[in-house]
Amino acid sequence: MIAFRHADPRFPFLHESAGTTEGRWNRAGKLVHCFSDTPDGAWAEFLRHEEITDPEDIPHIRRALWAVEVGDPPPARPRLATDTLTGGRSTWAVCQEEAARLREAGEAGLTAPSAALAPGGAHGFRVEGGERPGPPRDGVTIVLFGSRPDLIGWQAAADGRPDAELLRRVRHF
Repeated sequence: MIAFRHADPRFPFLHESAGTTEGRWNRAGKLVHCFSDTPDGAWAEFLRHEEITDPEDIPHIRRALWAVEVGDPPPARPRLATDTLTGGRSTWAVCQEEAARLREAGEAGLTAPSAALAPGGAHGFRVEGGERPGPPRDGVTIVLFGSRPDLIGWQAAADGRPDAELLRRVRHF
């Protein structure tokens, strides 16, 4: 499977050591890599995390977008309510606890609904009488635990930004 991830263009697409910040699936000091099943999902994660809601801010974004070969998505699924899986920062501690439970059980990662994309917010495009939106689908987040030197990434955009239209499909904080 090819998954997508945004990154600061000055740095590699994966971290090599655990950072001091936390996220939905990681406590500070734990090395976790999060990917999206679509470029829309990766961009939505960035927009949500940075709390970007104004289309006027989009032209100032400069991020690398990576396509990363992650293999089969992890089969582990969090046992949490959808409202928790897609909730705001107040739900992170519960998600972190679930990720820790799965990691301790020997799982290499997990697959969960995208917290950043609204339901049906992921879609590609097709060409039929011009460019048309493809069918809507729900976004997925792929979380991999620990160091992952086995992953291969291709830079899809070195200095890119999302389409401002995506803002209306983001589940903002």
